[in-house]
Amino acid sequence: MELKQYMKIVRKKIGLVAVIVLIACLAAAVKSFFFTTPIYQAHARLLVNQTALPDGQFSPSVGTLQTNIMMINSYKVIIKSETILSQVTQRYPELNIAPAQLAGRISVSSAENSQVMDLLIRDQSYVRAAQMVNAVSTVFKEQIPLIMKVDNVTVLDKANESAAAYPINNNPIFVILVSFVAALMLAIGLVFLIEYLDDTFKMESEVEAVLGIPVIASVPKMTKEDVRPSRKRVLNNQGVGEGQHATINQ
Repeated sequence: MELKQYMKIVRKKIGLVAVIVLIACLAAAVKSFFFTTPIYQAHARLLVNQTALPDGQFSPSVGTLQTNIMMINSYKVIIKSETILSQVTQRYPELNIAPAQLAGRISVSSAENSQVMDLLIRDQSYVRAAQMVNAVSTVFKEQIPLIMKVDNVTVLDKANESAAAYPINNNPIFVILVSFVAALMLAIGLVFLIEYLDDTFKMESEVEAVLGIPVIASVPKMTKEDVRPSRKRVLNNQGVGEGQHATINQ
């Protein structure tokens, strides 16, 4: 089948394709704007660095750096522990969240061979998420010397509570665009399926292609206007002397 034939099949069902695409885009828009709860993400950055010497200077070495990097794996567990988060909820009661709930919203990551830890917290309110991530960062920095007996954590960046925030789970334009592409592909596939299952002949050329013989005659499709007798046709069919007559009773 040539490309022109495929295009012809799609054009015949273009109305069905348009309806499916329109419904899909409208459904995606309604879900994005009315039925999706926005989730915001706040970010803080911590640095695990070498400890200071008694004179206040640092003595960087490969061994020290490797030790700090290896300690990050332990810090990822400690920062989500009950010890740290219970301190957070006690010192910041305005957050109104339990330690277990807070632990479920925390995500900690670090690049390979990096001393930097990225702390992420998600919430339905960006301001609240920023407050939580800043609180966890502060308490973690203060508690690490007591837990690990080493002071090697620095808060590099705190979340800006007044920064412009955008939901991370809702991009209406992107959702509608994806729905448009998916619905278009689905609609075209459905059109080809309907065409494949339809074994009736619509044109003389289809009969010739299947039977391999030319079509001698065809009966065109008749409409109601063709069947309904017109006044002109009735008058032409009346013979001479077959018109209407009036009689006078005497």
